Amino acid sequence: MDRIHNAAASLRGLALGDSFGQRWFFRRGNERDEQLHNRVTPDESPWYWTDDTAMALSVVRILHLHGHVDQDALADHFAGAYMADPNRGYGPSMHGVLRAIHEGADWREVTAAQFEGMGSWGNGSAMRVAPLGAWFADDLDVVADQAERSAEASHAHPEAAAGAIAVAVAAALATTGRDAPAPAPGEFLTAVADRTPYSEVRGGLRKAAELPEGSSVRLAVTVLGSGQRISCPDTVPFALWTAAWHQDDLVDALWTTASGQGDIDTTCAITGGVVACRTGLGAVPDAWLAATEALPDWVDTGSRGRGTHAP
Repeated sequence: MDRIHNAAASLRGLALGDSFGQRWFFRRGNERDEQLHNRVTPDESPWYWTDDTAMALSVVRILHLHGHVDQDALADHFAGAYMADPNRGYGPSMHGVLRAIHEGADWREVTAAQFEGMGSWGNGSAMRVAPLGAWFADDLDVVADQAERSAEASHAHPEAAAGAIAVAVAAALATTGRDAPAPAPGEFLTAVADRTPYSEVRGGLRKAAELPEGSSVRLAVTVLGSGQRISCPDTVPFALWTAAWHQDDLVDALWTTASGQGDIDTTCAITGGVVACRTGLGAVPDAWLAATEALPDWVDTGSRGRGTHAP
């Protein structure tokens, strides 16, 4: 399989979802509800991506340079990219973590000290990892191992690792299955849950798999959450539920995900990164593609370019 092409397709879907989702934070109350219900495309441009895409770029960059997750290199790249552009919407704890790593602290000690020694279970470990799943798609054991390693570079909590593994496995399954009919949503979610370590994330995926056909987004959000707590357990199951029910329609997947509100840029980034593994961006409206902030050229070519922390 063409790893660079697979990862690029996922990354472009992730960036599209991130940028599209981020637009909705500029709308409040009835305006946002009505525009999401009526599917009124945000008219401002460009749609800037956030830390979701910035950190995904670091993951893919390290895969290009090393062929696997070198945790020291990844933590350094996260920190360098953050220092080069810290205003991408990073979570409060990540500001401290990434500054400390940049200043020379051991990333293992910094991440382990978060939240009174429990480590962070924030959804940042999951939002960036779909391209990794696409890269290693032909071996799910490797996908899980590398996803866990990628999570540990910034998030030390087991739930963060579980969230990253779930998203990466979903992306891998979407990549390897793109030339076959899409599996039933419950079957897809069960396959992801089966590869996810025992955790709240796994329990949420089981619940997602059991939601019947025709379930409303409101019901899914009530059962699964949609990122309101910015954690993997209340983000990943919902984002993968929308991906599972829209495996062949990236645009519909993003509208459905956004309608769940919550942490919209991150849920849309996860959904977009997974569904694009199967669909690519061919059916995305030209206006959306033109509005989305561009990614660097090396994403498609694997070129090392200049500078370890080049965006």
